[in-house]
Amino acid sequence: MYENFVGNVSGKIKNTVERGLVKRFAESIGDAHPIFIDEEFGKLSRFGNNIAPPTFPRIFDSGSIEGLKLPEKGLIHGEQKYHYTRPLLVGEEIYCWIEVKDYYEKKGSNGLMGFLAVKRYGEDADGNIVFTEEAVTIITEAVRKAMNV
Repeated sequence: MYENFVGNVSGKIKNTVERGLVKRFAESIGDAHPIFIDEEFGKLSRFGNNIAPPTFPRIFDSGSIEGLKLPEKGLIHGEQKYHYTRPLLVGEEIYCWIEVKDYYEKKGSNGLMGFLAVKRYGEDADGNIVFTEEAVTIITEAVRKAMNV
């Protein structure tokens, strides 16, 4: 189904770790720790600034891979892992892109399921990788049928 996309990579997209977005994101996940939202606390922290919550990159634009289209409904979020070299600092620019790492299928009790594994990257303005995110999306038999695959 998506085997021919394995190895494809999007172009880099510039994102900004905006203070207001970090605050709203922290509040929406129920983690209003002062390191995320209190400017004075951030200045006095070991980072000298506020940082973003670990799952914040989920809202970043990582570009798109030409021709890769996923259904809008019925997908299952299978897995997600983040790795950081350092925290994301409020105000900095992060350049993000995505790579299709794998696609495989398994027979399940409800039919054939597809597993799409992607890896997102975020680097700072100096070209240093700040984070990677690995995610697996599960495409169920019902979704496959709706896609006529």
